[in-house]
Amino acid sequence: MNKLLATLIAGLFATSVYAQTTATGSTAAPTANGVTPAAGTTVVGTNATGASGTGTTAASTGDAKDVAKANEKEAKEIAKQDEKISKATNKANEKKAKAQQKADKKIADANEKVAKADPEDKAKASAKAEKKIAEANADAHETMIKADEKAQKKIVDANADKAKAQNKAAEKTGKAMADAHKDAAK
Repeated sequence: MNKLLATLIAGLFATSVYAQTTATGSTAAPTANGVTPAAGTTVVGTNATGASGTGTTAASTGDAKDVAKANEKEAKEIAKQDEKISKATNKANEKKAKAQQKADKKIADANEKVAKADPEDKAKASAKAEKKIAEANADAHETMIKADEKAQKKIVDANADKAKAQNKAAEKTGKAMADAHKDAAK
């Protein structure tokens, strides 16, 4: 939102600065009352020929609307992609938590079997438990890695879509500014 606001303000500032420089440049014509404005002076209500500036203002307003519309569309797309990133991250975290719970349960079961084993079978039960614990941990880590990998792919895709949206908005803003400058030059 701050980026959107900054872009709009910068666009309006650039348009007003450009309009002032064309209205107060060295080739400025006299205003409606016959007075040529001094350099650096802002002429309000008339263009260089002394006519009302409503035609240029209308074109600039249309361009400003195009810029605002493009920036709004960009903001919506970025919000949508941020939501996708959030969902992917949450889903990965849920899968990882479930995998860890499953591993913890397997480990607890293996340790319980060792505790219940007869004293002469304890060594054998302990070895079996170590194997089950290692398998449970390996399975959990593999599931976690896959979940992270899947989430990262979705995040990369979402960031690419965000960049495309930003580029499209910048293109529309540039075109609108060019049209505004073109109209101001007439």
